[in-house]
Amino acid sequence: ERRFVGGTCVNDGCTPTKTMIASGREAYLARRANDYGVHVGSATVSIAEVRRRKQAIVDASRSSIHRRLSGLDGADLIYGEAAFDGHKSLTVTTKEGGMRYLVADTIFINTGARPSRPEIPGLGTTPCLDSTTIMEVDVIPAHLVILGGGYIGLEFAQLFRRLGSRVTIVQRSGQLIPREDADVAAALTAILREDGIDVLLDTTTVRAASSPAGGVVLTMRDAQSERELEGSHLLVATGRTPNTERLNLPAAGVACDDKGYIQVDERLATNVEGVYALGDVKGGPAFTHISYDDYRIVRDNLLGNGRRTTTDRPVPYAIFTDPELGRVGMSEKEARRQGRSVRVASMPMSWVARAGEVGETRGLLKVLVDPQSDEILGCAMLGIAGGELMSMIEIAMMGHLPYTALHDGVFAHPTLAESLNTLFDQLA
Repeated sequence: ERRFVGGTCVNDGCTPTKTMIASGREAYLARRANDYGVHVGSATVSIAEVRRRKQAIVDASRSSIHRRLSGLDGADLIYGEAAFDGHKSLTVTTKEGGMRYLVADTIFINTGARPSRPEIPGLGTTPCLDSTTIMEVDVIPAHLVILGGGYIGLEFAQLFRRLGSRVTIVQRSGQLIPREDADVAAALTAILREDGIDVLLDTTTVRAASSPAGGVVLTMRDAQSERELEGSHLLVATGRTPNTERLNLPAAGVACDDKGYIQVDERLATNVEGVYALGDVKGGPAFTHISYDDYRIVRDNLLGNGRRTTTDRPVPYAIFTDPELGRVGMSEKEARRQGRSVRVASMPMSWVARAGEVGETRGLLKVLVDPQSDEILGCAMLGIAGGELMSMIEIAMMGHLPYTALHDGVFAHPTLAESLNTLFDQLA
């Protein structure tokens, strides 16, 4: 391990970001207290205390993993940097400055990915943050400009808006979260704008520079004009790069694609027998639960019945804006592109009794159904606990249940689950 056990999720991704998002939500609710008939003093945010809370949770998770790995009988945990020096051999420069030489018949590459920096003139000499360093700022940005409208950019946009920043998102394409259906993306964009976030779509960043005040100046171009946007801080959230360039993969003969991702088959084997790649380093969906399933695929193929593969596995995910977006299966956009006939049910969250009672009616629920089998093909659940509602749909999909099983199901009132009765009314 080059840095910390636990990977991106524990150290730079899920654990710290969702911890900070929880702080942002508390600030948001404190400011909304009057809406619920609760009158409190003005809410203030201490970014230092938010960071300390975040770091304490990260440290606890990391330490727990370290203890478990260090205590495994027959396992050595080495802190250092490894590179291939032959077909099945590695040289490790240890953290202490020593050298270790390792040879093995079976090797697993799980080195992950890191934030990318796009090729924008001037960006290389302009102070900017990425998804890791932004969590270490010691002041709340006066005006945070975010390049990129994917899930990382959107989560940080809402977080820092709630902590007190002015926030502007600059998105090159015509919608945020471009892979989603247009109606889902539009609903999430409306939520962010309602929260006071400026969203610039169809806008290209031409160049970047430092501002005289110590911030950044971006020159941007849309269909009408070219103009400048000044911010105190810049977050670049435009993608990730695999950590492969220092592994000396050619020495082992391991093949990569043109972006540096290791190429694997459906059982996560590389082109070199006995060498496997797991997690973000192999490309594809960069989610912790996918990395964990990669482990199960390799485990079962080496030690079990050998039936697990990546073929047709579901890829659920959630974007932890508030309200959150849970997604699994086929989107309407994908169905239309494939020329597939589908039935679509959609309704606003304002139709859900529970959402009204807790004061969060923003968002929509959407589901696709096969017209022949009545099986559910996919869903997008943008609303309070959207990830949990999505998981209910996924369980039905795993069991190949017809949508009528959920439409006719008896769910406790008033829960979010009973929204499925109303949602599938659209198809009955």
